[in-house]
Amino acid sequence: MAIPDASLAGQHLKTLTAAPHWASSPEDYATALYVAEQFKAAGLQTQIVPYRVLLNKPVKILIEAFNADGKKIMSGPTPEHVDPYLDGGDPFQNDPRILPAFNGSSPSGDVTAEVVYANYGNLADFKKLADLGISVKDKIVLVRYGENFRGVKAYLAQQYGAKGVLIYSDPADDGYFRGDMYPKGPFRPESAVQRGSVQFLPIYPGDPETPGIASTPDLPDSKRIPADQTRGFAQNNQPHIPVNPLSYKDATPILRALTGLDSPREWQGALPFTYHLGPGKVTVHMHLEQDIALRTIWDVIGTIPGTDHSDDAVVAGNHRDAWVYGAVDPNSGTAAMLESVHGLGDLLKQGWKPRRTIIIASWDAEEEGLIGSTEWTEQHAAQLAHAVAYFNTDVGVSGPNFNAAAVPSLKQFVREVTRQVPSPAGGTVYDQWKKAQSEGSGRRRNANPFSAASNSTHTENDVRVGDLGSGSDYTPFIQHLGVPSTDIGSDGPYGVYHSTFDDYNWFIKFADPTFVYEQQQARVFGLEILHMADTDVLPYDYQLYGREIFSYLVEAQKHAAAIHLHLDFTAAIAASQRFASAGTVIRNLQLAPPTDPTALNHSLRDAETALLNPEGLPHRPWYKHAIYAPGEFTGYAAVVIPGVNEGIEANDMLRAQAQLASLAEALNRAAITLESATK
Repeated sequence: MAIPDASLAGQHLKTLTAAPHWASSPEDYATALYVAEQFKAAGLQTQIVPYRVLLNKPVKILIEAFNADGKKIMSGPTPEHVDPYLDGGDPFQNDPRILPAFNGSSPSGDVTAEVVYANYGNLADFKKLADLGISVKDKIVLVRYGENFRGVKAYLAQQYGAKGVLIYSDPADDGYFRGDMYPKGPFRPESAVQRGSVQFLPIYPGDPETPGIASTPDLPDSKRIPADQTRGFAQNNQPHIPVNPLSYKDATPILRALTGLDSPREWQGALPFTYHLGPGKVTVHMHLEQDIALRTIWDVIGTIPGTDHSDDAVVAGNHRDAWVYGAVDPNSGTAAMLESVHGLGDLLKQGWKPRRTIIIASWDAEEEGLIGSTEWTEQHAAQLAHAVAYFNTDVGVSGPNFNAAAVPSLKQFVREVTRQVPSPAGGTVYDQWKKAQSEGSGRRRNANPFSAASNSTHTENDVRVGDLGSGSDYTPFIQHLGVPSTDIGSDGPYGVYHSTFDDYNWFIKFADPTFVYEQQQARVFGLEILHMADTDVLPYDYQLYGREIFSYLVEAQKHAAAIHLHLDFTAAIAASQRFASAGTVIRNLQLAPPTDPTALNHSLRDAETALLNPEGLPHRPWYKHAIYAPGEFTGYAAVVIPGVNEGIEANDMLRAQAQLASLAEALNRAAITLESATK
């Protein structure tokens, strides 16, 4: 609590964001060296761990639009630029190392086609177009950012037969409609582009060529899926059609020229004309040249050995790579993590040693598809079967509103930690968190495509802690290996997500000028690590977990009945009640534990692993957790009891019933595991 320093966090952030540091670049390696230096200075055993992974780097990006007369009405992407004489401008925008705006995982391509506007490009939007008699087959689909993960937009467009996808940022979502544009205010200026991966994250994250296998430098080619086979549909996670982002400055001429039906009124964005669906009156040429190759990335791993000599490690991490400078996403989290490490290092100098081993990780290539964390977890899966927790932070600070997501067993743990940390706004972090929720503020990643806090099943009269979907490095830990996980951040108006302008200048103007929220986050993150490493009895709350799962089944049953899908929920509901009852009994045992809690702790930890389905989810077996997964058609937001709910959504009775049976088996396994500790 005493050691994390606001000014030092600011120095870390300034150093980490001094140059664009896209994953695998020399500048990215320089940040790895810096983080390793801080780990070593704190006394951590430190390694820089390389992986060889498939990444695309833009060589040439050209997007052109033509009207019905063949006249060129747009040629881009326009460089990201704000007036240097307006509100101080931006001192970082002209760095020649900034890559052209592009989407990770997009293939090369040269396509010309008419355009169809498809709103946010979610499943309902594509179905609506079909209902209106508008086909996207052989068209270029123009969609706006928001509502779902950008990779899902490409995934759906591809399934509906599109030739290419353009994804633009509408000012309704994070531009002038929300407030003053940067540099006057925190929202997206007209030329700013949201980069990002369009990997099919809900199929599997990580290196596209090595699902389930660590892509170590010595991995033979025979163990890799050939690059040209990673693109397509079933079991592959890369699009085969070209995809590229646009600013709303570049999207405006296309949308203005479109004819056809007026868009449904809820599809209207904030540009000053009526949006039409097309096709008609405008043609777009996409020319993308990508250098797709195996590239080296670098995780930095710091370890503090525990005194119990077991594999019951506490793992905590944040990613380091950025699309450009990444001041908020992710290096505000890196700076906070480094000050947490500073605090742990001071304890080490005082002679303290943790009971359980602590592993601190700085992940690389998260932006490209959670690659660094996924490869590391796949390499260390056997060891991580005993890890007691994974604590994540990504966007550490974009404003003052604390938020968190967690597995239900750790939701109360997060609340208790925040009650111990003072808030710069007065009282504790918990107090301000509760106040912000009661006032309806504090959305996770305020202007970003997903909100962990809003994606929450609320079964308690307390601050809401969100459910874990995907979009950050907890994914391989909880959803592939079953390690109980949390994710924390502190949010505010953040309109420059994944753009050039997410830089140090924006941060000190709008996010945290005095770095006091960096200090707050370092304290919360550090206390999570410290308490979990030294606790006598693991603080999982399976009583709450059981109640939440029961509520998920009740809602799924209502949904099935509403669409007249006749499913038998009897076994699954009985299993959830058994799990909840076992959770209540073991909660009482945790309050009055045996003298030697080793067996109790093993049962508590193994119950989460018991919720994994060895066969994985239908169509995407990499995801094994029976309770949480990113939605196949959402990508970021969690789908609870995903096998069941996605079967219902697809109106597939056989699939949904089979998944209910699988869920019942998982819940009974977990209940038996908890019951074994009470005998």
